[in-house]
Amino acid sequence: MQVLHQEKGTFLRNIMGHHSHPTGCLAPGFSATTLGMDVRPQTQLLGVLLAAASNFLISVSLSIQKCAHLRLACQTEPKPYYTSKLWWCGIILLVLGEVGNFTAYGFAPIALVAPLGCVSVIGTAFISVLFLKQTMRAADILGGTLAVAGTYLLVTFAPNVPQELTARRVQNNLVSWPFLVYVILEIITFCILLYFYKRKAVKHIMILLMMVALLASLTVIAVKAVASMITLSVKGKMQLTYPVFYIMLILMATSCVFQVKFLNQAMHLYEATAVVPINFVFFTTSAIVSGVIFYQEFQSAALLSVFMFLFGCLLSFLGVFVIARNKKEEHLQVPYIDCGRIPGQKLTGKIQPDSYSSRYGTLNNEDDSVKTQS
Repeated sequence: MQVLHQEKGTFLRNIMGHHSHPTGCLAPGFSATTLGMDVRPQTQLLGVLLAAASNFLISVSLSIQKCAHLRLACQTEPKPYYTSKLWWCGIILLVLGEVGNFTAYGFAPIALVAPLGCVSVIGTAFISVLFLKQTMRAADILGGTLAVAGTYLLVTFAPNVPQELTARRVQNNLVSWPFLVYVILEIITFCILLYFYKRKAVKHIMILLMMVALLASLTVIAVKAVASMITLSVKGKMQLTYPVFYIMLILMATSCVFQVKFLNQAMHLYEATAVVPINFVFFTTSAIVSGVIFYQEFQSAALLSVFMFLFGCLLSFLGVFVIARNKKEEHLQVPYIDCGRIPGQKLTGKIQPDSYSSRYGTLNNEDDSVKTQS
Protein backbone atom coordinates (compact mmCIF):
# COMPACT_ATOMS: atom_id res chain seq x y z
CA MET A 1 0.00 0.00 0.00
CA GLN A 2 2.81 2.38 0.85
CA VAL A 3 4.38 1.70 -2.54
CA LEU A 4 1.05 2.40 -4.25
CA HIS A 5 0.67 5.70 -2.38
CA GLN A 6 4.20 6.75 -3.37
CA GLU A 7 3.58 5.93 -7.03
CA LYS A 8 0.26 7.80 -6.94
CA GLY A 9 1.97 10.83 -5.40
CA THR A 10 4.71 10.73 -8.00
CA PHE A 11 2.14 10.50 -10.81
CA LEU A 12 0.21 13.51 -9.45
CA ARG A 13 3.41 15.55 -9.04
CA ASN A 14 4.39 14.80 -12.65
CA ILE A 15 0.98 15.96 -13.90
CA MET A 16 1.11 19.15 -11.83
CA GLY A 17 4.67 19.78 -12.91
CA HIS A 18 3.55 20.14 -16.54
CA HIS A 19 1.11 22.91 -15.62
CA SER A 20 2.67 24.82 -12.77
CA HIS A 21 5.84 25.52 -10.93
CA PRO A 22 6.39 26.22 -7.22
CA THR A 23 7.41 29.78 -8.05
CA GLY A 24 4.27 30.42 -10.08
CA CYS A 25 6.09 30.21 -13.43
CA LEU A 26 5.76 27.68 -16.20
CA ALA A 27 7.59 24.45 -15.64
CA PRO A 28 10.72 23.62 -17.64
CA GLY A 29 9.96 22.25 -21.09
CA PHE A 30 6.54 23.95 -21.21
CA SER A 31 7.01 27.43 -22.64
CA ALA A 32 4.61 30.32 -23.11
CA THR A 33 4.85 29.80 -26.85
CA THR A 34 3.33 26.32 -26.43
CA LEU A 35 0.34 27.84 -24.68
CA GLY A 36 -0.14 30.33 -27.52
CA MET A 37 0.78 33.28 -25.29
CA ASP A 38 2.89 36.25 -26.34
CA VAL A 39 6.41 35.83 -25.05
CA ARG A 40 7.13 39.52 -24.52
CA PRO A 41 4.00 41.66 -24.97
CA GLN A 42 5.43 44.49 -22.88
CA THR A 43 8.56 44.67 -25.02
CA GLN A 44 6.55 44.91 -28.24
CA LEU A 45 4.21 47.50 -26.70
CA LEU A 46 7.27 49.56 -25.74
CA GLY A 47 8.43 49.49 -29.35
CA VAL A 48 4.98 50.60 -30.58
CA LEU A 49 4.77 53.50 -28.13
CA LEU A 50 8.35 54.52 -28.88
CA ALA A 51 7.75 54.52 -32.65
CA ALA A 52 4.47 56.46 -32.38
CA ALA A 53 5.96 59.05 -30.01
CA SER A 54 9.07 59.42 -32.18
CA ASN A 55 7.07 60.00 -35.36
CA PHE A 56 4.88 62.54 -33.58
CA LEU A 57 8.04 64.26 -32.34
CA ILE A 58 9.32 64.40 -35.92
CA SER A 59 6.10 66.09 -37.08
CA VAL A 60 6.43 68.67 -34.29
CA SER A 61 10.07 69.32 -35.22
CA LEU A 62 9.24 69.87 -38.90
CA SER A 63 6.49 72.35 -38.01
CA ILE A 64 8.82 74.21 -35.65
CA GLN A 65 11.50 74.47 -38.35
CA LYS A 66 8.94 75.77 -40.86
CA CYS A 67 7.73 78.30 -38.31
CA ALA A 68 11.31 79.47 -37.76
CA HIS A 69 11.83 79.96 -41.52
CA LEU A 70 8.62 82.00 -41.78
CA ARG A 71 9.62 84.23 -38.88
CA LEU A 72 13.03 84.88 -40.42
CA ALA A 73 11.44 85.68 -43.78
CA CYS A 74 9.21 88.36 -42.22
CA GLN A 75 12.16 90.25 -40.73
CA THR A 76 13.45 93.45 -42.39
CA GLU A 77 16.97 92.08 -42.46
CA PRO A 78 16.73 88.31 -42.92
CA LYS A 79 19.31 86.32 -40.97
CA PRO A 80 20.64 82.81 -41.71
CA TYR A 81 18.31 80.10 -40.44
CA TYR A 82 21.05 78.50 -38.31
CA THR A 83 21.12 81.61 -36.10
CA SER A 84 17.54 80.97 -34.97
CA LYS A 85 17.09 79.30 -31.59
CA LEU A 86 13.66 78.08 -32.69
CA TRP A 87 15.20 76.32 -35.71
CA TRP A 88 17.78 74.58 -33.51
CA CYS A 89 14.98 73.49 -31.18
CA GLY A 90 13.29 71.82 -34.15
CA ILE A 91 16.55 70.12 -35.18
CA ILE A 92 17.07 68.71 -31.68
CA LEU A 93 13.52 67.32 -31.64
CA LEU A 94 14.11 65.81 -35.10
CA VAL A 95 17.27 64.04 -33.92
CA LEU A 96 15.48 62.73 -30.83
CA GLY A 97 12.65 61.44 -33.00
CA GLU A 98 15.00 59.62 -35.38
CA VAL A 99 16.90 58.07 -32.46
CA GLY A 100 13.61 56.91 -30.97
CA ASN A 101 12.60 55.37 -34.30
CA PHE A 102 15.93 53.56 -34.48
CA THR A 103 15.50 52.22 -30.95
CA ALA A 104 11.93 51.05 -31.67
CA TYR A 105 13.24 48.53 -34.20
CA GLY A 106 15.07 46.80 -31.34
CA PHE A 107 11.79 46.14 -29.49
CA ALA A 108 9.13 45.57 -32.17
CA PRO A 109 8.89 43.87 -35.58
CA ILE A 110 9.64 45.81 -38.77
CA ALA A 111 6.09 45.17 -40.01
CA LEU A 112 4.80 47.08 -36.98
CA VAL A 113 7.30 49.96 -36.74
CA ALA A 114 7.43 50.95 -40.42
CA PRO A 115 3.67 51.64 -40.96
CA LEU A 116 3.61 53.84 -37.86
CA GLY A 117 5.30 56.50 -40.00
CA CYS A 118 1.76 57.64 -40.83
CA VAL A 119 1.69 59.20 -37.34
CA SER A 120 4.17 61.78 -38.64
CA VAL A 121 1.94 62.67 -41.59
CA ILE A 122 -1.16 62.95 -39.37
CA GLY A 123 0.73 64.99 -36.79
CA THR A 124 2.10 67.40 -39.40
CA ALA A 125 -1.39 68.03 -40.84
CA PHE A 126 -2.90 68.88 -37.45
CA ILE A 127 0.06 70.62 -35.82
CA SER A 128 0.43 72.97 -38.81
CA VAL A 129 -2.94 74.42 -37.79
CA LEU A 130 -1.42 75.52 -34.47
CA PHE A 131 2.11 76.47 -35.51
CA LEU A 132 1.57 77.75 -39.07
CA LYS A 133 -2.03 79.03 -38.67
CA GLN A 134 -3.26 76.88 -41.55
CA THR A 135 -6.94 76.08 -42.04
CA MET A 136 -8.26 72.73 -40.90
CA ARG A 137 -9.85 71.01 -43.90
CA ALA A 138 -12.50 68.31 -43.98
CA ALA A 139 -9.99 66.17 -45.91
CA ASP A 140 -7.56 66.42 -42.98
CA ILE A 141 -10.19 65.15 -40.54
CA LEU A 142 -11.27 62.31 -42.85
CA GLY A 143 -7.68 61.31 -43.67
CA GLY A 144 -6.68 61.43 -40.01
CA THR A 145 -9.64 59.23 -39.05
CA LEU A 146 -8.77 56.64 -41.71
CA ALA A 147 -5.10 56.65 -40.71
CA VAL A 148 -5.91 56.29 -36.99
CA ALA A 149 -8.27 53.38 -37.72
CA GLY A 150 -5.58 51.74 -39.86
CA THR A 151 -2.98 52.25 -37.15
CA TYR A 152 -5.27 50.58 -34.60
CA LEU A 153 -5.64 47.52 -36.84
CA LEU A 154 -1.87 47.44 -37.44
CA VAL A 155 -1.09 47.40 -33.73
CA THR A 156 -3.85 44.90 -32.92
CA PHE A 157 -3.04 42.34 -35.62
CA ALA A 158 0.74 42.82 -35.88
CA PRO A 159 2.83 39.62 -35.81
CA ASN A 160 4.13 38.44 -32.45
CA VAL A 161 7.71 37.27 -32.91
CA PRO A 162 10.52 36.75 -30.37
CA GLN A 163 12.74 39.84 -30.23
CA GLU A 164 15.90 38.01 -29.12
CA LEU A 165 17.71 38.80 -32.35
CA THR A 166 21.26 37.58 -31.76
CA ALA A 167 24.24 37.96 -34.07
CA ARG A 168 24.18 34.24 -34.89
CA ARG A 169 20.57 34.46 -35.99
CA VAL A 170 21.41 37.44 -38.23
CA GLN A 171 24.26 35.42 -39.78
CA ASN A 172 21.94 32.50 -40.49
CA ASN A 173 19.33 34.79 -42.05
CA LEU A 174 21.92 36.43 -44.28
CA VAL A 175 22.80 33.13 -45.96
CA SER A 176 19.26 31.72 -46.09
CA TRP A 177 18.03 30.97 -49.61
CA PRO A 178 14.84 33.13 -49.44
CA PHE A 179 16.91 36.20 -48.60
CA LEU A 180 19.56 35.43 -51.23
CA VAL A 181 16.86 35.11 -53.92
CA TYR A 182 15.27 38.34 -52.68
CA VAL A 183 18.59 40.22 -52.80
CA ILE A 184 19.39 38.97 -56.32
CA LEU A 185 15.97 40.09 -57.61
CA GLU A 186 16.32 43.42 -55.83
CA ILE A 187 19.77 44.07 -57.32
CA ILE A 188 18.52 43.24 -60.85
CA THR A 189 15.51 45.54 -60.44
CA PHE A 190 17.63 48.35 -59.02
CA CYS A 191 20.14 48.09 -61.89
CA ILE A 192 17.33 48.29 -64.46
CA LEU A 193 15.88 51.38 -62.78
CA LEU A 194 19.34 52.93 -62.46
CA TYR A 195 19.95 52.33 -66.18
CA PHE A 196 16.81 54.26 -67.11
CA TYR A 197 17.69 56.97 -64.58
CA LYS A 198 21.31 57.48 -65.69
CA ARG A 199 21.50 56.44 -69.35
CA LYS A 200 18.01 57.34 -70.54
CA ALA A 201 17.62 60.34 -68.20
CA VAL A 202 14.18 59.12 -67.13
CA LYS A 203 13.53 60.92 -63.84
CA HIS A 204 9.92 59.91 -63.33
CA ILE A 205 8.71 60.07 -59.74
CA MET A 206 7.92 56.34 -59.70
CA ILE A 207 11.42 55.37 -60.82
CA LEU A 208 13.06 57.58 -58.20
CA LEU A 209 10.84 56.43 -55.34
CA MET A 210 11.09 52.77 -56.35
CA MET A 211 14.88 53.04 -56.05
CA VAL A 212 14.40 54.69 -52.65
CA ALA A 213 12.11 51.84 -51.57
CA LEU A 214 14.57 49.14 -52.70
CA LEU A 215 17.33 50.81 -50.70
CA ALA A 216 14.95 51.29 -47.76
CA SER A 217 14.27 47.55 -47.58
CA LEU A 218 17.98 46.95 -46.94
CA THR A 219 18.07 49.87 -44.53
CA VAL A 220 15.32 48.54 -42.26
CA ILE A 221 16.86 45.06 -42.23
CA ALA A 222 20.20 46.52 -41.15
CA VAL A 223 18.62 48.97 -38.68
CA LYS A 224 16.67 46.21 -36.94
CA ALA A 225 19.74 43.97 -36.72
CA VAL A 226 21.98 46.74 -35.37
CA ALA A 227 19.35 48.05 -32.92
CA SER A 228 18.56 44.56 -31.62
CA MET A 229 22.23 43.62 -31.15
CA ILE A 230 22.90 46.89 -29.31
CA THR A 231 19.84 46.30 -27.10
CA LEU A 232 21.02 42.78 -26.19
CA SER A 233 24.53 44.08 -25.51
CA VAL A 234 23.17 46.70 -23.14
CA LYS A 235 21.25 43.95 -21.31
CA GLY A 236 24.50 42.03 -20.79
CA LYS A 237 24.50 39.66 -23.80
CA MET A 238 27.43 41.09 -25.76
CA GLN A 239 26.83 41.00 -29.51
CA LEU A 240 29.19 43.75 -30.69
CA THR A 241 32.18 41.42 -30.99
CA TYR A 242 30.67 39.61 -33.98
CA PRO A 243 31.77 40.77 -37.46
CA VAL A 244 28.16 40.65 -38.68
CA PHE A 245 27.36 43.64 -36.45
CA TYR A 246 29.81 45.85 -38.37
CA ILE A 247 28.67 44.43 -41.71
CA MET A 248 25.10 45.45 -40.93
CA LEU A 249 26.30 48.82 -39.64
CA ILE A 250 28.09 49.55 -42.93
CA LEU A 251 25.06 48.35 -44.91
CA MET A 252 22.81 50.64 -42.88
CA ALA A 253 24.99 53.72 -43.42
CA THR A 254 25.57 53.09 -47.15
CA SER A 255 21.93 52.41 -48.00
CA CYS A 256 20.85 55.47 -45.99
CA VAL A 257 23.20 57.78 -47.91
CA PHE A 258 21.97 56.68 -51.35
CA GLN A 259 18.38 56.59 -50.16
CA VAL A 260 18.58 60.23 -49.08
CA LYS A 261 20.27 61.12 -52.39
CA PHE A 262 17.44 59.79 -54.57
CA LEU A 263 14.76 61.08 -52.20
CA ASN A 264 16.20 64.60 -52.35
CA GLN A 265 16.24 64.33 -56.15
CA ALA A 266 12.54 63.46 -56.10
CA MET A 267 11.77 66.35 -53.73
CA HIS A 268 13.67 68.69 -56.04
CA LEU A 269 11.77 67.66 -59.17
CA TYR A 270 8.27 67.10 -57.77
CA GLU A 271 5.87 68.57 -55.23
CA ALA A 272 6.21 67.32 -51.66
CA THR A 273 2.46 66.56 -51.66
CA ALA A 274 3.12 63.93 -54.34
CA VAL A 275 6.41 62.61 -52.97
CA VAL A 276 5.36 62.14 -49.32
CA PRO A 277 2.36 59.79 -49.76
CA ILE A 278 3.93 57.73 -52.57
CA ASN A 279 7.18 57.38 -50.65
CA PHE A 280 5.27 56.35 -47.52
CA VAL A 281 3.42 53.60 -49.40
CA PHE A 282 6.58 52.33 -51.16
CA PHE A 283 8.70 52.47 -48.00
CA THR A 284 6.12 50.69 -45.84
CA THR A 285 5.52 47.98 -48.44
CA SER A 286 9.23 47.30 -48.95
CA ALA A 287 9.84 47.26 -45.19
CA ILE A 288 7.04 44.74 -44.58
CA VAL A 289 8.25 42.49 -47.42
CA SER A 290 11.84 42.58 -46.18
CA GLY A 291 10.69 41.80 -42.63
CA VAL A 292 8.66 38.83 -43.86
CA ILE A 293 11.56 37.43 -45.90
CA PHE A 294 14.52 38.15 -43.62
CA TYR A 295 12.97 37.81 -40.15
CA GLN A 296 9.97 35.52 -40.99
CA GLU A 297 7.69 37.87 -39.05
CA PHE A 298 4.42 36.36 -40.32
CA GLN A 299 5.58 32.76 -40.21
CA SER A 300 3.09 31.58 -37.56
CA ALA A 301 0.40 34.25 -38.02
CA ALA A 302 -3.22 33.27 -38.66
CA LEU A 303 -4.78 34.09 -42.02
CA LEU A 304 -7.33 36.45 -40.44
CA SER A 305 -4.58 38.36 -38.64
CA VAL A 306 -2.63 38.79 -41.88
CA PHE A 307 -5.76 40.00 -43.70
CA MET A 308 -6.65 42.52 -40.97
CA PHE A 309 -3.05 43.74 -40.82
CA LEU A 310 -3.02 44.35 -44.59
CA PHE A 311 -6.42 46.05 -44.34
CA GLY A 312 -4.96 48.34 -41.66
CA CYS A 313 -2.07 49.19 -44.01
CA LEU A 314 -4.57 50.00 -46.76
CA LEU A 315 -6.51 52.34 -44.48
CA SER A 316 -3.29 54.10 -43.44
CA PHE A 317 -2.23 54.52 -47.09
CA LEU A 318 -5.65 55.91 -47.99
CA GLY A 319 -5.60 58.31 -45.03
CA VAL A 320 -2.19 59.68 -46.01
CA PHE A 321 -3.33 60.25 -49.62
CA VAL A 322 -6.51 62.01 -48.46
CA ILE A 323 -4.49 64.33 -46.21
CA ALA A 324 -1.98 65.13 -48.95
CA ARG A 325 -4.44 65.71 -51.78
CA ASN A 326 -5.46 69.25 -52.82
CA LYS A 327 -2.41 70.71 -51.05
CA LYS A 328 -0.91 71.59 -54.42
CA GLU A 329 -3.92 73.62 -55.51
CA GLU A 330 -3.81 75.62 -52.28
CA HIS A 331 -0.13 76.32 -52.84
CA LEU A 332 -0.75 77.66 -56.37
CA GLN A 333 -3.31 80.22 -55.18
CA VAL A 334 -0.49 82.58 -54.09
CA PRO A 335 -0.80 85.87 -56.04
CA TYR A 336 1.83 86.81 -58.59
CA ILE A 337 2.76 89.63 -60.95
CA ASP A 338 2.24 88.87 -64.63
CA CYS A 339 4.92 90.68 -66.62
CA GLY A 340 2.78 90.41 -69.77
CA ARG A 341 0.27 92.89 -68.33
CA ILE A 342 2.84 95.63 -67.60
CA PRO A 343 3.09 98.26 -70.37
CA GLY A 344 6.35 98.07 -72.28
CA GLN A 345 7.10 94.51 -71.23
CA LYS A 346 7.07 91.67 -73.74
CA LEU A 347 7.76 89.00 -71.14
CA THR A 348 5.05 86.46 -70.42
CA GLY A 349 6.76 84.88 -67.42
CA LYS A 350 5.51 85.24 -63.89
CA ILE A 351 7.46 86.55 -60.93
CA GLN A 352 6.69 84.43 -57.89
CA PRO A 353 6.83 85.93 -54.39
CA ASP A 354 10.31 86.23 -52.96
CA SER A 355 10.97 83.28 -50.66
CA TYR A 356 13.23 85.42 -48.47
CA SER A 357 10.71 88.16 -47.70
CA SER A 358 7.03 88.57 -46.94
CA ARG A 359 6.45 90.86 -49.96
CA TYR A 360 5.39 89.87 -53.45
CA GLY A 361 8.02 89.72 -56.18
CA THR A 362 8.77 93.04 -57.88
CA LEU A 363 10.74 94.28 -60.85
CA ASN A 364 14.27 95.55 -60.54
CA ASN A 365 14.24 99.06 -59.04
CA GLU A 366 17.27 100.06 -61.10
CA ASP A 367 15.31 99.81 -64.35
CA ASP A 368 14.29 103.49 -64.73
CA SER A 369 12.35 103.00 -67.94
CA VAL A 370 10.17 100.33 -66.39
CA LYS A 371 9.68 102.45 -63.26
CA THR A 372 8.54 105.41 -65.38
CA GLN A 373 6.14 103.32 -67.42
CA SER A 374 4.71 101.75 -64.27
